[in-house]
Amino acid sequence: MQLGLRRFRPRTGPREHRVVQPRHPLRHTSPRAPEPIGLLLGDHDGLNRLAGLFSFAACARHTIVHVPLRSGVPPDEGLGDLVDLVLVHHSYGLRPSAWPRLRRSLGPGAPPAVRTDEARTDRDAAALRGRPRWADRRDEPRHVTHARTLFLHGGRDAFAETAVSLAYAAGRGPREKGVVEGRAAFVLSLDHLVQGPGGGHPYEIMVCFKPYPPCAHVKRPGR
Repeated sequence: MQLGLRRFRPRTGPREHRVVQPRHPLRHTSPRAPEPIGLLLGDHDGLNRLAGLFSFAACARHTIVHVPLRSGVPPDEGLGDLVDLVLVHHSYGLRPSAWPRLRRSLGPGAPPAVRTDEARTDRDAAALRGRPRWADRRDEPRHVTHARTLFLHGGRDAFAETAVSLAYAAGRGPREKGVVEGRAAFVLSLDHLVQGPGGGHPYEIMVCFKPYPPCAHVKRPGR
């Protein structure tokens, strides 16, 4: 997939950071943080591009992937505050409390384009699914919500698996019943988030396909 991005090189003290954002907003994609159940509503374009951003994040160990989503079209369903997304590898060492200052210093950015490697993403996701999950605890995906931003800290395989899941949701969504009438359809759940101390309901994010109105452009495959 060809991804249009904006690249930033902000500094905090002596350290220079590399931050990327999608060049064009994902206007019809909106996540809500898991507390403990989150919700991700998206149309085909949004879920597909989000899959590409996760695929890019899987291979970009030294890059912060920031996906601003709060400024999109407000969804007409779901509970809880809308959040932006930040995807970053565990090894980067980004503290969520440092992010607001870093975000304010981004500036205009440069417009590179990158191509994701779907074959490598599929291999990494398959490798994770073919072994005991999180055999290496360092790659276990963790999440924190801070400053209306959901931070997902993970390793290459975790981001790759999420990329494959979101690409499936983008392709499967138009086949679900009711979407041609504008209704949201549950497709899958991202259920590999770390469970917090104390038990309770496992943390997960439900992924639902929802076309943007008017819905005349949505046709179920085969119709």
